[in-house]
Amino acid sequence: MSAPRRALIVIDAQQEYFTGLLPIQYPPREDSIQRITAAVEAAEQAGIPVVMVQHSAAGDAPAFNPGKNEWQLHPSLEERRNDGWKTVIKQYSSVFTDTGLAEWLRENGVDTITLAGYMTNNCVIASASDAEIHGFATEVLSDATGAINISNSAGSVDAKTVHTTLMALLNSNFAAVADSGHWIQAVQAGVPLEKSNLVESAAGGAAQA
Repeated sequence: MSAPRRALIVIDAQQEYFTGLLPIQYPPREDSIQRITAAVEAAEQAGIPVVMVQHSAAGDAPAFNPGKNEWQLHPSLEERRNDGWKTVIKQYSSVFTDTGLAEWLRENGVDTITLAGYMTNNCVIASASDAEIHGFATEVLSDATGAINISNSAGSVDAKTVHTTLMALLNSNFAAVADSGHWIQAVQAGVPLEKSNLVESAAGGAAQA
């Protein structure tokens, strides 16, 4: 099996998810941001391109407003910012929509994207699903992503259930899911992450029923 040509894509690791209106609830946000930083460091050491994405809303928006401090990256990433990173500003959930990122990845010989950042229940799953359309293999770092508690007219779900459910869903078809430690080992070894598929996941689910 050939070695994957990876890019690490850090999605919206902004203060909005720490001190703003959308604080990450699971995994604990101070833990997940440490895992994100560790993944960035490992990628840089391995010569893997780092793509830093920030969501930007309209000027009067309550969240992701570029005029507010919450729009900035978390300090642990902001202090590491360098010219070697590819910077992407997006307005939609997927990192690919109207950003030119897919073209940039192809130009740089990337065939596998690794997703970290926020939120599992919005931009991570949207980007992982969209990657299939663009022809990229996808990896998701389970401890370097995070979700929020959700409650609306359709129901209520706690963040742990949201996150763990979506990790299992992603690993069943859209992405190889692993924690950052196993991903760093795979990077150092130059091998892809193992993943499940829909048939295996269905068989496993039936066995547990």
